[in-house]
Parts: sequence; C-alpha cells; structure tokens
Amino acid sequence: MSPATDSLRAARDLLLDLRTDHAAALERFAWPDVGESFNWAHDWFDPMARGSERPALVIVEPDGSRASHTFDEMARRSDRLAVWLSRQGVRRGDAVLVMLGNQVELWDTMLAAIKLGAVLVPTTPAVDHAGLVDRIERSGARHVVCNAADTAKFADTGAELTRIAVGGASGWLDPADAQGLGDVRPDHPGNASDDRLLLYFTSGTTSRPKLVEHTHVSYPVGHLSTLYWLGLRPGDVHLNVSSPGWAKHAWSNFFAPWLAEATVFLYNYDRFDADALLGRLASEGVTTFCAPPTVWRMLINADLSGGPGTLREAIGAGEPLNPEVIAQVERHWGLTIRDGYGQTEMTATVANTPGQDVRPGSMGRPLPGVPVVLVDTATGRPVEPGEGDAEGEICLDLSQVPLTLMTGYQGDPERDAEAKQDGYYHTGDVATLGADGQITYVGRTDDVFKSSDYKVSPFEVESVLLEHPAVAEAAVVPAPDPVRLSVPKAYLALAPGHEPTRETARAVFAHSRQHLAPWQRVRRVEFAVLPKTVSGKIRRVELRSREDEGTGAGGEWREDQFPELRTGTA
Repeated sequence: MSPATDSLRAARDLLLDLRTDHAAALERFAWPDVGESFNWAHDWFDPMARGSERPALVIVEPDGSRASHTFDEMARRSDRLAVWLSRQGVRRGDAVLVMLGNQVELWDTMLAAIKLGAVLVPTTPAVDHAGLVDRIERSGARHVVCNAADTAKFADTGAELTRIAVGGASGWLDPADAQGLGDVRPDHPGNASDDRLLLYFTSGTTSRPKLVEHTHVSYPVGHLSTLYWLGLRPGDVHLNVSSPGWAKHAWSNFFAPWLAEATVFLYNYDRFDADALLGRLASEGVTTFCAPPTVWRMLINADLSGGPGTLREAIGAGEPLNPEVIAQVERHWGLTIRDGYGQTEMTATVANTPGQDVRPGSMGRPLPGVPVVLVDTATGRPVEPGEGDAEGEICLDLSQVPLTLMTGYQGDPERDAEAKQDGYYHTGDVATLGADGQITYVGRTDDVFKSSDYKVSPFEVESVLLEHPAVAEAAVVPAPDPVRLSVPKAYLALAPGHEPTRETARAVFAHSRQHLAPWQRVRRVEFAVLPKTVSGKIRRVELRSREDEGTGAGGEWREDQFPELRTGTA
C-alpha cells in the first residue's frame, strides 16, 4: 500500500477504536496526510477491495429480486468502465453529468470517473428541463451518463455531449460494452489532491441552486467525520434512505460506508411501505440505518413490535428530528435515533455520536477534526459554553483550514465571499450552545422571525405540531399582524384519515395552546400541499412570499374563530 493509503487507514482505525469516546477522539484525531496526488479510487478503494469477496453493494428491487456485488467485483467493473470511458474521450478534469438511480451502474460510474480524474456532476432524474440546462451550462459538462428512459430530456439542451445511456438508446453509447473488455486497468491519472472532483448543486430552498465544488480530499477523506457519526464498522450492512443526485447519497451510500469497509444496502421501492422496509431491515441483517425525519415519522406509525433485529445504530438526517419520534423508537426498540448536521458544502459537522448521551432536540457536539464555532450574529464573536444556552450562527473557523469544507461556490464570487466573511464559513443556520457543549438547532437565519418582540423558531413550533396525529407535515412562517407585527402561521399537510375541516383546525389550535409558549402559539392554520424543492425540502420562502403578498388566505383558519379555546369551555 502507498503512504497515502496507510495514513488514511491509520486515521480511520483510530476513529473506529474511539467510536464511543468522543472526548478522546476530539483530542487525538488528526486528518491524514495523503500527499499531493491522492485519488480515492486508486489509493483507497482498490487496495481495500481487490481480492475481497465480502459484499460491497446489495440492491433489492420492488419485486424482491436481489443483486449482490463484492468489493473485488466492483473494483474490476469500474476498471473496465474507466478504460472504456477513456476510449470515448473522457479525460482528467472533464465534467461528467451522472443521472442514474440506485443501480449498480451508478457506483460503477462514480468509481470509474474518479479513477480517470474526471469531475462528477451528480444530478437527480427528477430535475426539470430548465434545471438540467442550467446544470450542464454552469458545470461545463462534456459527457453525460443516464438511463435510456431519460435520454429524451437531453434533446433540446443545445449541449455538445458524449452521450452514454444505460440500456442503450439510438445515437447513444451503451456502457454495458465496457464489461466485455476483460482484465484491464486504468493508470493513476496523477491528479492533484486539491483538484476538483465533485460539483454539487444545492437544493435551492430560497434561491437559485448554488454550485458547490469539492476536491479529491474534501469529500473522499472528509467523510471520516461522517463515518464516525454513523458509527460504521467493517462488515456492517448500512442502509441509507436518500435519493441519488444529492450530496447525502454520496455521504452515506458511497464514501462513508466504503471508508469503513461496510456493505451498502439499497431497497428500491416504487411506493414507500413502512412494513416492507421494516421487513428488509430484518431479512438483510442491516446494522446501521439512516433516514430523514419523514421516513422515521412513517415508521413509528407502523408495527415496531418485531424489534430492531440486528440494528445497532439508528440515525436521522436531512432535517432535525422532533423529540416525539425519538421517544417512540426508544420505547419500541431500545435504540436512540442520533441526529447529525452537515451541508452539501461540507461533510458531517455536528452530531450525536455512538455511546454519548442524547439530549432531546440536540444535534450533539462538533465532530473530530471539524472546527465548529457558534458566532453571535450581533457581535460577530464566538459564543462560549457556560454562557447559558447562547445563540449563534453555526460556522467553521477558516483559520484552522477545514479539510471537510468545499473550495467555494463556483461562478458566484459574491455569494462565496459572503459565505466566508470575517474569517468564518457561515452556514446560515442558527443554533444554541449549552453549557455542556451540546448544540441545538433553531432554524435558518432567514426562517427565524419575531412575534411581539419574541424570537420564534419555526422548527420548534413545527416539532410540536407534528406530534398531533392529524399532522403529516408542517411549515411555520410569519403572517403579518397589525398588533404583533407578525404571528406564527402553520401550513399543514394532513395525515391519511383526516380532513381539512373546522374540527381539525380547532384540534390543532387546542394542541398548540396546550404545548407551546404563548408567543410561539400558532394563530393561523392553512391546510395545503406544501411547496418543495426537487430534493423534497419545504420551500418556506415561497410560503413567506404568499403571506407578504396576501395570497395565502385560501381556506385559512384563525385562532380567534374559536373563542371557546380562550374561555376554557372547549
């Protein structure tokens, strides 16, 4: 093995040894020195994978069919594809737009592109035409790999691309031809460690998606922090529920599990079925499971009496989990869902790690090697533990050169400079820092609002609303009010079996009065389909605009329409 491989393995093994000792990991961990020319596929994956017959990737389809691929097989498949791609003109530094689902060809393509020193541009198949054109133009993509069913989307893009379609299509190359090349290997491309490797478009909840650049180190090595948060070990079977094309998919379905030498398990379902997913967790011997709050909320409404099976780690990601979900999983399975925090711009940053006490609502503490600070938005100075639950923006200290952080927003120097002003990378997320060092999420800097001079965190209010059985999804925004300046308004998507009636609105208001402080109480309710980004995140900015423009009162209910709630005669 090369010095780079040895250094990365030593750092990884230290985190495995200290997986339940967060304090020691903070003190002893240092990022590995992988040298000036590091390539994760050549210098980590191949040395680890060659000759290994352990499963690297297992995919189960809705019809129950199952495909399993060993580490050695994945190394050889990607070798053949890399050589074939090079013959089609893919070169070091070329941007390759990859639009594939959870299929072996996605992992083949990612490994092969890395082996060539090419630049991956992961893209969701759900992107619309305008978004696709924007991604091609801003990334400078020269090649595309997609499924045959998606080739028509590229007809009017006006882009000169090497067109590669899994399954074959007229006028497109078929990557299946690569697997007939036999025993071939691509040469190490000699890329610099700080060369660009990944171009990710953010989900764009408030504006046009930003274009984030990562290097051959920031994600491939930086995801040691994600490995530590997830609690992964060699031989684990890891199931992560997230969609291809977004950063979290690469976090937990590519880099982190294969850094740990764990199996990536995927269950492709046509329509979410909680009972079916629980069955797969048991039958596949899943040991570590990561899912967004939406999935966890649906799972707790299923039958959890069968127990956790082989499951050791339960993890929530994407958005903060409300405490009720955590409590129900603890009650049924004896496992505590561990929250974590990060962005497309970085790897896992703050988390509740294995073996640590989880404070309800808290995201945990900074992860090893990640220089997290909370910066007071009024003074611009870091807040310190011991100052009560001091509030500040989650930032990374740039003086410590965060290895896990993007190089910057491409093609947008103004936004990049704004994000990195005053010596910090500013996440735009507000949290509180407890005396014990625990960090608790409050909300986006542009989501938190004032009502009667009190700060209102939409997340805190939404967490309470989600505890009501009628509420499937909630988004809280400020609604203009002549007395209080603004009041909390909840846009609600209802759970099956509940109707958008006066009785439902009254029940939600009663729940709000019982469980929220007076300044947090929901004063208005509207039942609606919540607007979302293509990645599934709620676009609160659109809901705020509705309120500002006075267009959000279609079927709105107001608390003062229920005087019996005030008099206690309900």
